[in-house]
Amino acid sequence: MLTYQKVRIQKDMMKETSLNDKLPSFSLEATGINTCRESNLLGKWAVLFIYPKDNTSGCTREAREFNQRYSEFESAGIRIFGISKDSLASHTSFSKKLNLQFPLISDPQTQLIQSLNAWKEKSMYGKKYMGAERSTFLIDKNLTVRYIWRKVKVEGHVDEVFDKFKELISDL
Repeated sequence: MLTYQKVRIQKDMMKETSLNDKLPSFSLEATGINTCRESNLLGKWAVLFIYPKDNTSGCTREAREFNQRYSEFESAGIRIFGISKDSLASHTSFSKKLNLQFPLISDPQTQLIQSLNAWKEKSMYGKKYMGAERSTFLIDKNLTVRYIWRKVKVEGHVDEVFDKFKELISDL
């Protein structure tokens, strides 16, 4: 039997996050800051990049590229957050291995990933399974989603994100 609260959460998660929507509320464990909430993103621009799995080639490359440009993003007033369904222990190890300067958010129940519509059916070697779709969200100071990248290709993506930020703030 579902309680009212559980039903409400499930209905909220069915709505796809779109441009100009508010970032959904969340409270999840993260490296470096213990618990990460949407309020941690308030007051500065933020990049929230969803990736499939720690210690895989594409995810490692993406995290490294964001890390290499970290000081540029920080100087521009942009916070960076990575998120996957991996455990906090896995994130801690991955973060230390790459010497990451930004938090990795652990979403083992995929609540935030699903609410951002990045939990998709995938296929590998003919086998279907559910997994995180590599996606990035550019979020403004008021927690409004200003740009979304779906099915991200790692090559050149970090540059694309920074360029889009510059374009958006020049329009303000």
